[in-house]
Amino acid sequence: MSTESVPAPAAPVYSNKNPFHARHLVNLMLTGSGSEKDTRHHEISLEGSGIKYSAGDALGLQPTNCPDLVQELIVALHATGEELVPGRDGTLKPLRTALFGDYAITFTEKKFVEAAAEKGIQKLKDLLQPERSEDLKKYLSAQNECRDYVDILREFPELHFAPEEFVKYLRKMPPRLYSIASSLLAHPDSVHLTVAAVRFTAHGRIRKGVASTFMAERWTGDTTAGIFLQSQQKHFFLPSDGNTPIIMVGPGTGVAPFRAFIEERQALGHKGANWLIFGEQRRAQDFFYEEQFTKLANDGFLRLDTAFSRDQAEKIYVQHRLEQNASDIWKWLEEGAEFFVCGDKTRMAADVDNALHRIVETQGGKTPDEAKEYVAAMKKAKRYKRDVY
Repeated sequence: MSTESVPAPAAPVYSNKNPFHARHLVNLMLTGSGSEKDTRHHEISLEGSGIKYSAGDALGLQPTNCPDLVQELIVALHATGEELVPGRDGTLKPLRTALFGDYAITFTEKKFVEAAAEKGIQKLKDLLQPERSEDLKKYLSAQNECRDYVDILREFPELHFAPEEFVKYLRKMPPRLYSIASSLLAHPDSVHLTVAAVRFTAHGRIRKGVASTFMAERWTGDTTAGIFLQSQQKHFFLPSDGNTPIIMVGPGTGVAPFRAFIEERQALGHKGANWLIFGEQRRAQDFFYEEQFTKLANDGFLRLDTAFSRDQAEKIYVQHRLEQNASDIWKWLEEGAEFFVCGDKTRMAADVDNALHRIVETQGGKTPDEAKEYVAAMKKAKRYKRDVY
Protein backbone atom coordinates (compact mmCIF):
# COMPACT_ATOMS: atom_id res chain seq x y z
CA MET A 1 0.00 0.00 0.00
CA SER A 2 1.35 3.41 -0.97
CA THR A 3 2.41 5.65 1.87
CA GLU A 4 2.25 8.78 -0.26
CA SER A 5 -0.23 11.34 0.96
CA VAL A 6 -3.32 11.80 -1.15
CA PRO A 7 -3.89 15.44 -2.09
CA ALA A 8 -7.08 16.96 -0.75
CA PRO A 9 -9.78 17.38 -3.39
CA ALA A 10 -9.82 20.85 -4.91
CA ALA A 11 -12.60 23.17 -3.84
CA PRO A 12 -15.36 23.16 -6.45
CA VAL A 13 -15.20 25.97 -8.95
CA TYR A 14 -18.58 27.64 -9.19
CA SER A 15 -19.63 29.87 -12.06
CA ASN A 16 -22.73 31.32 -13.68
CA LYS A 17 -23.13 28.00 -15.53
CA ASN A 18 -22.36 25.95 -12.43
CA PRO A 19 -23.56 27.94 -9.40
CA PHE A 20 -23.64 26.91 -5.76
CA HIS A 21 -27.22 26.78 -4.50
CA ALA A 22 -27.14 28.80 -1.30
CA ARG A 23 -29.57 29.65 1.48
CA HIS A 24 -30.33 33.18 2.66
CA LEU A 25 -29.56 33.49 6.37
CA VAL A 26 -30.13 37.15 7.28
CA ASN A 27 -32.24 39.90 5.71
CA LEU A 28 -31.82 43.01 7.88
CA MET A 29 -33.10 46.46 6.98
CA LEU A 30 -30.35 49.06 7.45
CA THR A 31 -32.52 52.10 6.75
CA GLY A 32 -34.96 53.56 9.26
CA SER A 33 -38.73 53.64 8.87
CA GLY A 34 -38.60 57.26 7.69
CA SER A 35 -36.00 56.69 4.98
CA GLU A 36 -36.77 57.20 1.32
CA LYS A 37 -34.79 54.02 0.62
CA ASP A 38 -34.91 50.36 1.56
CA THR A 39 -31.30 49.28 1.95
CA ARG A 40 -30.61 45.89 3.48
CA HIS A 41 -27.83 43.78 4.92
CA HIS A 42 -27.94 40.23 3.57
CA GLU A 43 -26.04 37.21 4.83
CA ILE A 44 -25.79 34.16 2.55
CA SER A 45 -24.62 30.74 3.69
CA LEU A 46 -21.44 29.28 2.19
CA GLU A 47 -21.71 26.07 4.22
CA GLY A 48 -20.62 23.11 2.16
CA SER A 49 -19.52 25.23 -0.81
CA GLY A 50 -15.77 25.51 -0.33
CA ILE A 51 -16.07 29.05 -1.73
CA LYS A 52 -13.20 31.33 -0.71
CA TYR A 53 -13.27 35.05 -1.38
CA SER A 54 -11.02 38.02 -0.76
CA ALA A 55 -11.95 41.52 0.37
CA GLY A 56 -12.75 43.48 -2.77
CA ASP A 57 -14.36 40.57 -4.64
CA ALA A 58 -17.92 40.45 -5.97
CA LEU A 59 -20.64 37.83 -5.59
CA GLY A 60 -22.71 36.73 -8.56
CA LEU A 61 -26.37 36.00 -7.84
CA GLN A 62 -28.95 34.26 -10.02
CA PRO A 63 -32.33 35.76 -9.05
CA THR A 64 -35.83 34.92 -10.24
CA ASN A 65 -38.54 37.28 -11.46
CA CYS A 66 -41.44 38.44 -9.33
CA PRO A 67 -44.33 35.93 -9.68
CA ASP A 68 -46.82 38.80 -9.90
CA LEU A 69 -45.04 40.24 -12.94
CA VAL A 70 -44.89 36.77 -14.51
CA GLN A 71 -48.65 36.40 -14.07
CA GLU A 72 -49.32 39.87 -15.52
CA LEU A 73 -47.27 38.98 -18.58
CA ILE A 74 -49.01 35.62 -19.07
CA VAL A 75 -52.39 37.38 -18.97
CA ALA A 76 -51.18 40.10 -21.38
CA LEU A 77 -50.10 37.34 -23.80
CA HIS A 78 -53.58 35.71 -23.50
CA ALA A 79 -51.79 32.54 -22.44
CA THR A 80 -52.33 30.00 -19.65
CA GLY A 81 -48.71 29.68 -18.57
CA GLU A 82 -48.67 25.96 -19.32
CA GLU A 83 -47.65 26.31 -22.97
CA LEU A 84 -44.29 24.67 -23.66
CA VAL A 85 -41.51 27.05 -24.74
CA PRO A 86 -37.72 26.71 -24.98
CA GLY A 87 -35.88 27.78 -21.84
CA ARG A 88 -32.55 29.52 -21.90
CA ASP A 89 -30.76 26.19 -22.39
CA GLY A 90 -33.12 25.19 -25.22
CA THR A 91 -35.07 22.55 -23.31
CA LEU A 92 -38.86 22.81 -23.36
CA LYS A 93 -40.62 23.91 -20.20
CA PRO A 94 -43.90 25.63 -19.25
CA LEU A 95 -44.09 29.31 -20.15
CA ARG A 96 -44.61 30.26 -16.49
CA THR A 97 -41.42 28.45 -15.44
CA ALA A 98 -39.39 30.01 -18.26
CA LEU A 99 -40.60 33.53 -17.49
CA PHE A 100 -39.92 33.02 -13.79
CA GLY A 101 -36.28 32.02 -14.00
CA ASP A 102 -34.91 31.98 -17.52
CA TYR A 103 -35.60 35.35 -19.09
CA ALA A 104 -35.35 39.08 -18.33
CA ILE A 105 -38.84 40.61 -18.46
CA THR A 106 -38.66 43.88 -16.53
CA PHE A 107 -37.59 45.97 -19.56
CA THR A 108 -38.34 45.68 -23.27
CA GLU A 109 -35.78 44.63 -25.84
CA LYS A 110 -35.59 46.65 -29.06
CA LYS A 111 -35.97 43.50 -31.15
CA PHE A 112 -39.43 42.98 -29.62
CA VAL A 113 -40.41 46.52 -30.64
CA GLU A 114 -39.17 45.76 -34.15
CA ALA A 115 -41.26 42.58 -34.23
CA ALA A 116 -44.32 44.47 -33.01
CA ALA A 117 -43.78 47.11 -35.72
CA GLU A 118 -43.64 44.37 -38.33
CA LYS A 119 -47.02 43.18 -37.08
CA GLY A 120 -48.48 46.56 -38.04
CA ILE A 121 -48.17 48.76 -34.93
CA GLN A 122 -47.64 52.13 -36.59
CA LYS A 123 -46.64 54.05 -33.46
CA LEU A 124 -43.76 51.66 -32.86
CA LYS A 125 -42.81 51.70 -36.53
CA ASP A 126 -42.53 55.49 -36.33
CA LEU A 127 -40.42 55.31 -33.17
CA LEU A 128 -37.95 53.01 -34.94
CA GLN A 129 -37.06 55.65 -37.51
CA PRO A 130 -33.37 56.61 -37.16
CA GLU A 131 -34.15 60.27 -36.49
CA ARG A 132 -36.35 59.27 -33.53
CA SER A 133 -33.76 57.24 -31.63
CA GLU A 134 -33.98 59.53 -28.59
CA ASP A 135 -37.79 59.24 -28.56
CA LEU A 136 -37.50 55.45 -28.64
CA LYS A 137 -34.98 55.53 -25.79
CA LYS A 138 -37.35 57.65 -23.67
CA TYR A 139 -40.30 55.41 -24.57
CA LEU A 140 -38.50 52.29 -23.39
CA SER A 141 -36.24 53.44 -20.56
CA ALA A 142 -36.87 57.00 -19.33
CA GLN A 143 -36.87 57.27 -15.54
CA ASN A 144 -40.33 56.44 -14.16
CA GLU A 145 -41.62 56.23 -17.77
CA CYS A 146 -40.06 52.95 -18.85
CA ARG A 147 -42.21 50.32 -20.52
CA ASP A 148 -41.98 46.58 -20.09
CA TYR A 149 -43.66 43.89 -22.20
CA VAL A 150 -46.88 44.10 -20.18
CA ASP A 151 -47.16 47.85 -20.89
CA ILE A 152 -46.75 47.42 -24.64
CA LEU A 153 -49.07 44.42 -24.91
CA ARG A 154 -51.72 46.35 -22.96
CA GLU A 155 -51.19 49.52 -24.98
CA PHE A 156 -51.76 47.63 -28.22
CA PRO A 157 -54.36 44.92 -27.50
CA GLU A 158 -54.42 44.00 -31.18
CA LEU A 159 -50.82 42.81 -30.86
CA HIS A 160 -50.54 39.03 -30.57
CA PHE A 161 -47.56 36.77 -29.97
CA ALA A 162 -47.76 33.03 -29.47
CA PRO A 163 -45.76 32.08 -26.34
CA GLU A 164 -43.07 30.20 -28.27
CA GLU A 165 -42.67 33.16 -30.63
CA PHE A 166 -42.61 35.68 -27.76
CA VAL A 167 -39.72 34.13 -25.83
CA LYS A 168 -37.50 34.37 -28.92
CA TYR A 169 -37.36 38.14 -28.35
CA LEU A 170 -36.33 37.92 -24.69
CA ARG A 171 -32.85 38.26 -23.26
CA LYS A 172 -31.63 35.46 -21.06
CA MET A 173 -31.74 36.37 -17.38
CA PRO A 174 -28.29 37.75 -16.50
CA PRO A 175 -26.74 37.25 -13.07
CA ARG A 176 -26.31 40.28 -10.82
CA LEU A 177 -22.94 41.14 -9.31
CA TYR A 178 -22.62 42.74 -5.88
CA SER A 179 -19.57 43.95 -3.98
CA ILE A 180 -18.97 41.67 -1.02
CA ALA A 181 -19.44 43.46 2.32
CA SER A 182 -17.62 41.04 4.61
CA SER A 183 -14.26 39.44 5.32
CA LEU A 184 -14.08 35.65 5.11
CA LEU A 185 -11.70 35.78 8.08
CA ALA A 186 -14.42 37.38 10.19
CA HIS A 187 -17.30 35.33 8.76
CA PRO A 188 -15.91 31.97 7.55
CA ASP A 189 -19.27 30.39 6.68
CA SER A 190 -21.10 33.27 5.04
CA VAL A 191 -20.87 36.15 2.62
CA HIS A 192 -22.52 39.53 3.25
CA LEU A 193 -24.03 42.02 0.81
CA THR A 194 -25.35 45.59 1.16
CA VAL A 195 -28.17 46.10 -1.33
CA ALA A 196 -30.75 48.83 -1.92
CA ALA A 197 -34.10 47.39 -3.00
CA VAL A 198 -35.20 49.10 -6.23
CA ARG A 199 -38.89 49.98 -6.46
CA PHE A 200 -40.62 52.69 -8.47
CA THR A 201 -43.90 53.39 -10.22
CA ALA A 202 -44.36 53.76 -13.98
CA HIS A 203 -47.64 53.90 -15.90
CA GLY A 204 -49.61 53.16 -12.74
CA ARG A 205 -47.75 49.94 -11.95
CA ILE A 206 -45.13 49.24 -9.28
CA ARG A 207 -41.81 48.13 -10.78
CA LYS A 208 -39.20 46.14 -8.93
CA GLY A 209 -35.49 45.58 -9.37
CA VAL A 210 -35.17 41.87 -10.08
CA ALA A 211 -32.35 40.81 -7.75
CA SER A 212 -32.69 43.52 -5.09
CA THR A 213 -36.35 42.69 -4.39
CA PHE A 214 -35.71 38.96 -4.82
CA MET A 215 -33.38 39.26 -1.82
CA ALA A 216 -35.61 41.67 0.08
CA GLU A 217 -38.92 39.88 -0.44
CA ARG A 218 -38.72 36.42 -1.98
CA TRP A 219 -35.52 34.57 -0.97
CA THR A 220 -36.82 33.03 2.25
CA GLY A 221 -36.85 29.80 4.23
CA ASP A 222 -35.32 26.81 2.46
CA THR A 223 -35.43 28.49 -0.95
CA THR A 224 -31.98 28.42 -2.52
CA ALA A 225 -30.46 30.64 -5.20
CA GLY A 226 -27.44 30.16 -7.40
CA ILE A 227 -24.32 32.09 -6.41
CA PHE A 228 -20.74 32.23 -7.62
CA LEU A 229 -17.62 34.28 -6.94
CA GLN A 230 -16.12 36.90 -9.23
CA SER A 231 -12.58 37.83 -8.30
CA GLN A 232 -11.77 41.53 -8.57
CA GLN A 233 -8.23 41.23 -7.25
CA LYS A 234 -6.71 42.57 -10.47
CA HIS A 235 -8.23 46.02 -10.01
CA PHE A 236 -9.75 46.36 -6.52
CA PHE A 237 -7.67 44.93 -3.70
CA LEU A 238 -6.12 45.82 -0.37
CA PRO A 239 -2.43 46.78 -0.25
CA SER A 240 -0.16 43.82 0.40
CA ASP A 241 1.67 45.81 3.07
CA GLY A 242 -0.55 45.99 6.12
CA ASN A 243 1.17 49.20 7.22
CA THR A 244 -0.06 51.13 4.16
CA PRO A 245 -2.73 53.74 4.98
CA ILE A 246 -5.98 53.56 3.00
CA ILE A 247 -8.62 56.20 2.22
CA MET A 248 -12.03 54.77 1.29
CA VAL A 249 -14.80 56.85 -0.30
CA GLY A 250 -18.05 54.90 -0.33
CA PRO A 251 -21.43 56.62 -0.26
CA GLY A 252 -24.62 54.55 -0.08
CA THR A 253 -24.18 50.88 -0.90
CA GLY A 254 -20.70 51.79 -2.14
CA VAL A 255 -19.63 51.29 1.48
CA ALA A 256 -19.96 47.51 1.06
CA PRO A 257 -16.39 46.58 0.03
CA PHE A 258 -14.97 48.97 2.60
CA ARG A 259 -16.74 47.13 5.41
CA ALA A 260 -14.95 44.06 4.02
CA PHE A 261 -11.62 45.91 3.89
CA ILE A 262 -11.97 47.12 7.47
CA GLU A 263 -12.94 43.68 8.80
CA GLU A 264 -10.06 42.08 6.89
CA ARG A 265 -7.43 44.48 8.22
CA GLN A 266 -8.81 44.14 11.71
CA ALA A 267 -8.71 40.32 11.52
CA LEU A 268 -5.13 40.37 10.19
CA GLY A 269 -3.97 42.88 12.80
CA HIS A 270 -2.78 45.35 10.17
CA LYS A 271 -1.40 48.57 11.59
CA GLY A 272 -1.98 50.84 8.60
CA ALA A 273 -4.37 53.75 9.19
CA ASN A 274 -7.90 53.44 7.81
CA TRP A 275 -10.08 56.40 6.76
CA LEU A 276 -13.68 55.93 5.64
CA ILE A 277 -15.73 58.72 4.08
CA PHE A 278 -19.37 57.62 3.95
CA GLY A 279 -22.36 59.53 2.64
CA GLU A 280 -26.12 59.08 2.49
CA GLN A 281 -29.27 61.18 2.85
CA ARG A 282 -29.99 61.38 6.60
CA ARG A 283 -27.96 60.33 9.63
CA ALA A 284 -31.00 59.22 11.63
CA GLN A 285 -32.34 57.02 8.84
CA ASP A 286 -29.47 56.06 6.55
CA PHE A 287 -26.27 55.53 8.56
CA PHE A 288 -25.43 51.96 7.50
CA TYR A 289 -23.41 49.92 10.01
CA GLU A 290 -23.34 52.92 12.36
CA GLU A 291 -22.68 50.90 15.51
CA GLN A 292 -19.84 48.90 13.95
CA PHE A 293 -18.11 51.87 12.34
CA THR A 294 -18.58 54.18 15.32
CA LYS A 295 -17.04 51.65 17.69
CA LEU A 296 -14.03 51.21 15.40
CA ALA A 297 -13.65 54.99 15.24
CA ASN A 298 -13.88 55.29 19.02
CA ASP A 299 -11.28 52.52 19.37
CA GLY A 300 -8.91 54.45 17.11
CA PHE A 301 -8.88 51.80 14.38
CA LEU A 302 -10.84 53.92 11.91
CA ARG A 303 -11.06 57.56 10.98
CA LEU A 304 -14.69 58.17 10.04
CA ASP A 305 -16.13 61.16 8.20
CA THR A 306 -19.74 61.32 7.06
CA ALA A 307 -21.74 63.42 4.62
CA PHE A 308 -25.49 63.30 5.13
CA SER A 309 -26.77 65.37 2.25
CA ARG A 310 -30.24 66.25 3.52
CA ASP A 311 -29.54 67.00 7.17
CA GLN A 312 -28.94 70.69 6.37
CA ALA A 313 -30.23 73.26 3.90
CA GLU A 314 -27.19 73.05 1.64
CA LYS A 315 -26.52 69.51 0.46
CA ILE A 316 -23.18 68.03 1.45
CA TYR A 317 -21.67 65.09 -0.39
CA VAL A 318 -18.55 62.96 0.03
CA GLN A 319 -16.54 65.11 -2.41
CA HIS A 320 -17.19 68.11 -0.14
CA ARG A 321 -15.81 66.20 2.85
CA LEU A 322 -12.71 65.40 0.81
CA GLU A 323 -12.09 69.06 0.08
CA GLN A 324 -12.86 70.11 3.65
CA ASN A 325 -10.12 67.71 4.76
CA ALA A 326 -7.82 68.54 1.87
CA SER A 327 -4.66 69.04 3.93
CA ASP A 328 -5.04 65.68 5.66
CA ILE A 329 -5.89 63.91 2.40
CA TRP A 330 -2.72 65.31 0.86
CA LYS A 331 -0.66 64.33 3.90
CA TRP A 332 -1.97 60.75 3.73
CA LEU A 333 -1.29 60.55 -0.01
CA GLU A 334 2.26 61.80 0.45
CA GLU A 335 2.72 59.14 3.13
CA GLY A 336 1.81 56.48 0.55
CA ALA A 337 -1.90 56.03 1.20
CA GLU A 338 -3.98 54.13 -1.33
CA PHE A 339 -7.19 55.83 -2.45
CA PHE A 340 -10.35 53.79 -3.08
CA VAL A 341 -13.74 54.79 -4.51
CA CYS A 342 -16.85 52.61 -4.81
CA GLY A 343 -20.34 53.50 -6.01
CA ASP A 344 -22.11 55.52 -8.67
CA LYS A 345 -20.04 55.92 -11.83
CA THR A 346 -21.91 58.72 -13.58
CA ARG A 347 -21.85 61.46 -10.95
CA MET A 348 -20.25 60.55 -7.64
CA ALA A 349 -17.08 58.97 -8.98
CA ALA A 350 -16.52 61.88 -11.36
CA ASP A 351 -17.10 64.43 -8.59
CA VAL A 352 -14.67 62.60 -6.28
CA ASP A 353 -12.08 62.42 -9.06
CA ASN A 354 -12.39 66.18 -9.65
CA ALA A 355 -12.03 66.82 -5.92
CA LEU A 356 -8.92 64.64 -5.79
CA HIS A 357 -7.31 66.58 -8.63
CA ARG A 358 -8.11 69.90 -6.91
CA ILE A 359 -6.60 68.66 -3.64
CA VAL A 360 -3.40 67.65 -5.41
CA GLU A 361 -3.28 71.09 -7.06
CA THR A 362 -4.01 73.24 -4.01
CA GLN A 363 -2.23 71.23 -1.32
CA GLY A 364 0.64 70.05 -3.48
CA GLY A 365 1.21 73.41 -5.15
CA LYS A 366 0.86 71.86 -8.59
CA THR A 367 -0.48 73.09 -11.91
CA PRO A 368 -3.55 71.32 -13.36
CA ASP A 369 -1.29 69.36 -15.71
CA GLU A 370 1.03 68.37 -12.87
CA ALA A 371 -1.97 67.28 -10.81
CA LYS A 372 -3.12 65.09 -13.71
CA GLU A 373 0.32 63.52 -13.85
CA TYR A 374 0.30 62.89 -10.09
CA VAL A 375 -3.11 61.19 -10.19
CA ALA A 376 -2.15 59.21 -13.29
CA ALA A 377 0.95 58.00 -11.47
CA MET A 378 -1.24 56.91 -8.54
CA LYS A 379 -3.37 54.87 -10.92
CA LYS A 380 -0.36 53.31 -12.59
CA ALA A 381 1.06 52.34 -9.20
CA LYS A 382 -2.31 50.81 -8.21
CA ARG A 383 -2.73 53.41 -5.46
CA TYR A 384 -5.97 54.81 -6.91
CA LYS A 385 -8.57 52.04 -7.34
CA ARG A 386 -12.21 52.29 -8.28
CA ASP A 387 -15.14 49.90 -8.29
CA VAL A 388 -17.82 51.99 -9.96
CA TYR A 389 -21.03 51.07 -11.73
